[in-house]
Amino acid sequence: MHATPHADDLRARARQALLEPDPQQKVAQVQSIRAQLATISIAPDTTLDVPADLPGCPSRPELRSHLQIPKRSPFTPEGLAALLHAVTHIEFNAINLALDAVWRFPAMPVAYYLDWFGVACEEAQHFSLLRDHLQTMGYDYGDFPAHTGLWDMTAKTSDDVLARMALVPRTLEARGLDATPPMQAKLRRVGTPQAGRAVEILDIILRDEIGHVAIGNFWYRFVCRQRGLEPLATYSLLAAHYGAPRLRGPLNLDARREAGFDEAELALLVENS
Repeated sequence: MHATPHADDLRARARQALLEPDPQQKVAQVQSIRAQLATISIAPDTTLDVPADLPGCPSRPELRSHLQIPKRSPFTPEGLAALLHAVTHIEFNAINLALDAVWRFPAMPVAYYLDWFGVACEEAQHFSLLRDHLQTMGYDYGDFPAHTGLWDMTAKTSDDVLARMALVPRTLEARGLDATPPMQAKLRRVGTPQAGRAVEILDIILRDEIGHVAIGNFWYRFVCRQRGLEPLATYSLLAAHYGAPRLRGPLNLDARREAGFDEAELALLVENS
């Protein structure tokens, strides 16, 4: 049904935070919801109206195609800042992805909404850690151009929770499990204190992202069971239908196992990467 939920409903509050364009205020809203979570209701059966201006984003950074983002060496101070800015932008988008998963899809178990709000809290922490570190280097979020890749797939999958779980957490976010260790290795070669601190932050992010991908895997399989679908074959169909990007190795198989991928899935991913 279409209805206006109580203002203290978790899904309505998540949608409100998603609409907030200012990054600092978005993080503050997520933290405020977390502090009040014990007293906030959840209305799974309410279908919320879709605002026209999702997600709320600041005027900077300038958004471009990933092909138009200049490549810089992290062995220069500006290049290191640009690399960390790119990761900061991913984490800002990840706050939005998690908030969107909370508010958009009705008729899921209460645990689903709590899981994805928990993800939003951790993504807000990641963003804040990275932004604070950028500021110690004399830069800020918005100082470099960024791309829209993560939100593009979120928009494509807005009509179906099964497609969202398949293609955002367990596809796009899972790529972070593969990309983080090589990025950390490069930062260790840079060898500066700023790069060392970035490695420490990425340790926190990698640990948490394994949990986020595991949540995506759990709810993907849950919806597959609800609909009587075989997960492996269904994933291949969804990836083709929605144009999921082709996976490129090397894959972080240990992290993917920890995040709940089974051996049949991993074998298929390795074959197709």
